[in-house]
Amino acid sequence: MRDQTLTRRTVIASAAFVPLAALTATAQAKKLALTPVQRRTLEAILDRLVPKDELGPGAVEMGAAEYIDRSLADALAAEKVAFLAGLTRTDQFATASQGAAFAELSGEKGDAVLTAMEAGTAGGFSDAQGFFNRVRRLTLEGMFGDPYYGGNKNFAGWDLIRYPGAKLAVTPQDQRMSAVPTPVRRSVWGDQHGH
Repeated sequence: MRDQTLTRRTVIASAAFVPLAALTATAQAKKLALTPVQRRTLEAILDRLVPKDELGPGAVEMGAAEYIDRSLADALAAEKVAFLAGLTRTDQFATASQGAAFAELSGEKGDAVLTAMEAGTAGGFSDAQGFFNRVRRLTLEGMFGDPYYGGNKNFAGWDLIRYPGAKLAVTPQDQRMSAVPTPVRRSVWGDQHGH
């Protein structure tokens, strides 16, 4: 990272918003892949990537951890072992460099760990940069994907980017450049959200 700070704008501006799991998954039951300790580490990482601020809720509140956890138990099951190893190595690097597991670190120390991971300078963590990029990508999918998959709770991600949701039809009035889209607040899969 160039300016050494992680901001909501930095995270949002750096990726596309089409979730891979949304393209490959079938209806998901509430299967989970992470233990409570792993989930706590993941949530701490997500909270540093996209914290709650004046623009709205953070990644954790939007359900990004839920999305990632469910995806690893289903559509992304092939990635589960590598992802869990990445969480473990993140904690190991945090302990070695900052004196505590990632979830126990202050915001400043957590940012230092993530900055080193993103830059590929996390000593002893050979694929820190790849793991950081994968977590960031999955975070964005969880924040902005269809709520059916467990993230984007209460359509907060769509509200943040002013995406009105999928519409089957639009009126001529809706198509005017000056028109503000009316939110649909409905999953493509219907009213039964995955959360």
